[in-house]
Amino acid sequence: MSPATATPAPLPFLPEAVIFDMDGLMLDSERAINDCMARVARELGHDLPEALWLQMIGGGEGKCRRLLAERIGEPAADELLQRSEREYDVIADAGIDHRPGIVDLLELLVARSIPRAVATSTRRALAMRKLAAANLLPYFDAICTSSDVPRPKPAPDVYLLAASTLGVVPARCLVLEDSPTGVRAALAAGMTPIQVPDMLEPDESVRALGHRIVVSLGEARSLLEARLAGLL
Repeated sequence: MSPATATPAPLPFLPEAVIFDMDGLMLDSERAINDCMARVARELGHDLPEALWLQMIGGGEGKCRRLLAERIGEPAADELLQRSEREYDVIADAGIDHRPGIVDLLELLVARSIPRAVATSTRRALAMRKLAAANLLPYFDAICTSSDVPRPKPAPDVYLLAASTLGVVPARCLVLEDSPTGVRAALAAGMTPIQVPDMLEPDESVRALGHRIVVSLGEARSLLEARLAGLL
């Protein structure tokens, strides 16, 4: 999705660390899991709207379960999620496609020795498998997941854990996110987010947050390169 947006403002500082969301930002996984859930829902006889799957983006397992339970009841929601997860596990273990530009961006950060962490709403075991299968795990100094914190995004917990693990104060961290939920988590952590929308175009309430929104990871990389060039 390519949101119409003005040229983003230059970065105000050279980040001492960059923290990445995973699903929809580095991996083209939001489509995969949403397709799994929609397919299983149809097989189970549930008539659920496309808008429901979009509401789940960036919210983690707890939010997905709650939204489904509100529609079809808890037992049916549990069955749908269990079957969807089994199908999705097969896809994840085969290696989910990268989002365009992620490797180039990570290589830039590695070359400049800027620490890197993942902060994801996915539980730890699955996150590690997905990153390993996609050959992204070696790029990161820390992996922080929903299994490691008491509250999921939009609470700031997973981002604060990532900063602490890297030994960098939150105000010196740059965050890359695709979802509004993740952007709110990063802002609550006192960090500077860049949003790279995937399946959800930012609405007015999201744009009102005042953060940088770019159309691609390549544009995010250009913002970093401009800041790096300013220090040469």
